[in-house]
Amino acid sequence: MFIKKIKAAGWEVIKLALFTLIIVVPIRTYVAQPFIVSGASMDPTFRDHEYLIVDELSYYLRAPERGEVIIFRYPKDPSKFFIKRIVGLPGETVAIKQGKIVVKQGGAEIKVAEPYLEKPFTADIEVMLGPSDYFVMGDNRDVSYDSRSWGALPEEMIVGRALLRLFPPNRIALLPGATADYQESAKLNN
Repeated sequence: MFIKKIKAAGWEVIKLALFTLIIVVPIRTYVAQPFIVSGASMDPTFRDHEYLIVDELSYYLRAPERGEVIIFRYPKDPSKFFIKRIVGLPGETVAIKQGKIVVKQGGAEIKVAEPYLEKPFTADIEVMLGPSDYFVMGDNRDVSYDSRSWGALPEEMIVGRALLRLFPPNRIALLPGATADYQESAKLNN
């Protein structure tokens, strides 16, 4: 009787290990992975120690869009991960004058609406993006270390977009960081 229980328990462990290998590992590797926010560069949209699930699949099916919050490998040290918002897309010129962002593409100019910013920021910069480069900035512009400091983000460094905020429980959200105003503005301007 005792040996039957041990065999049954052993079989349960084997089934659990197989389930993990067949289902959990591929999902964790290719579809979604956890991410913990570190720092105040995206505050108040994302706060220090918030727990997110990153969607790694969407960008295999479509290109990243302006306004999306992405997680990426820092170009100067790929062992580090950052979280920022996409402001400029490949082939565009991003001009920041007195804290206002204007994106230029093929003669057209788009003023970027930023309803998620709590306070104005100061910066004057103009950057022309290459065919696979993005311009990213944190929502807390005064403390964010972003494309204004280290340049364009190559597309291959993008891991995915913020899909779910799971912690803290009072801030659980699907597509955290997305705002209806911004999404509408991005659709009109693209």
